[in-house]
Amino acid sequence: MTQPIPIFYTISNDFAPYAAVAIQSLRDHISPEQHYQVIIVHQGLTQVTRQNLQSLASDNLELIFYEINDEALNAIQNRKENYLRADFFTPSIFYRLFLADLFPQYDKAIYVDSDTVWNGDPADMFAIELGNNLIGAAPDHSVEHVGPMQLYIKEAVGVPAKQYLNSGVLLMNFSQLRKDEFTRHFLNLLQRYHVDCIAPDQDYLNVMCNGRITYLDEKWNAMPKDEEFADERVKDPKLIHYNLFFKPWHFDHVMYDEYFWQAAKKTPYAQQLKDVRTDYTIAQQQLDRQKLMSMLNHADELPDNPVTFKKLQEQGKQVRLS
Repeated sequence: MTQPIPIFYTISNDFAPYAAVAIQSLRDHISPEQHYQVIIVHQGLTQVTRQNLQSLASDNLELIFYEINDEALNAIQNRKENYLRADFFTPSIFYRLFLADLFPQYDKAIYVDSDTVWNGDPADMFAIELGNNLIGAAPDHSVEHVGPMQLYIKEAVGVPAKQYLNSGVLLMNFSQLRKDEFTRHFLNLLQRYHVDCIAPDQDYLNVMCNGRITYLDEKWNAMPKDEEFADERVKDPKLIHYNLFFKPWHFDHVMYDEYFWQAAKKTPYAQQLKDVRTDYTIAQQQLDRQKLMSMLNHADELPDNPVTFKKLQEQGKQVRLS
């Protein structure tokens, strides 16, 4: 048997239906010649949720549940700068930064957000060579037309906008991350400087790994855009990522939504997901749009903060892993 291909998801109980769609789509596209291990990192999934997700396993698709403990996360404080999109605090966004140390049995792995759908074989992504680069990731095309985010990336994060990666899909060089003590360096930066971020895990990855990133084709992280950019739709995407507020279970006519519903109907949550879309009100949609505007306003302000990643680098502080 070939070595298993490890694919990590980090989820909470309320996000299990969307993870089920992701795993079902994975099952639909895996090769019978390969063995795949889906490792679900979580805190407190219910037994029913575990059973529902486990029902998606197959002969060469194994599901493993790993409950992360508070000790691994006690360094991540509930501070405003650690909020996701400046909106709320969830330590789960940081799980991916600890995976290399938590799973020493793997030298390489795929990490994927749960708001994704596969349309290709993960084995093809896994085969991409990383050399001594720390991660493989696609540039974040979801913000390339968003002025405040472009300014924030350049003037606060301090990396060229075209090199700014999206952390929702990662090919991770676990052995190199351990060798370079990535986790220790991350915790040192987090606890010493408390940099205010729009997307904390993503921004730390961008500055720490800059110069040691293998850039993946956009087809491995195809993200929806507004209808005015319909001509930029990726042809034959291998992995769709419903990033930010482009959720087909909340909005109609989301780019690539057909891939989501095609997999959703095969899961134990098929009716529940339909109900979520039906019950999502116009007021809730408007609130999502307000949150997006709040995020963009915050992004506009952050370059003026006294402590940014860019300013730390200009002061000679070690931010990037050499």
